[in-house]
Amino acid sequence: MRATPLLIAALLCVPIAACGGGGGASDRAAPPAASPGSVEASGTFAAPPGGVVTYDEALVPVGATAAVDQTAAGGSTTVTLDVAGLMPNRQYGAHAHANPCGAEGKDAGPHYQLTPDPVTPSVDPAYANPHNEIWLDFTTDEQGAGRATSTVAWEFPADRRAKSVVIHTMPTATEPGKAGTAGDRAACITVGF
Repeated sequence: MRATPLLIAALLCVPIAACGGGGGASDRAAPPAASPGSVEASGTFAAPPGGVVTYDEALVPVGATAAVDQTAAGGSTTVTLDVAGLMPNRQYGAHAHANPCGAEGKDAGPHYQLTPDPVTPSVDPAYANPHNEIWLDFTTDEQGAGRATSTVAWEFPADRRAKSVVIHTMPTATEPGKAGTAGDRAACITVGF
């Protein structure tokens, strides 16, 4: 039996937004990995629910966009976050989180930590730091675009991976008792790390 090009495309590109079509509120989780150790997710922020959502439209307006690219090889992982259409000339915190995005910011759960802090919420810099977590803080330019890259000396374990990137209202704190905190959750993009 011969597969038609449309059938092949349908099998490879579900959902269609993952392959460059669609957009807006229908954007969902990350597409299948482009190559071994590589993940890409992108979309347009919309009101919840969804896989690319804004919780604070003043800081992350409906219609703003984000893209996450992750590559892993040789025992290290690099994650890049690109945003456009956010409030200009402003600092934001951003981190990989344990759960997918949901109707409320808290649905994304805590920051993903390679070595989980036994105390929650985690504010101990021994656990809440850019070597045990993926921190993607950025500052937007005059057009509201920004970019951050984080490289860590580990790869996600096969049985426990991050599932989203959350954009926070403030830059990430590093001092004891506040480490890892970055204000409220302004937006979220579900990523299939």
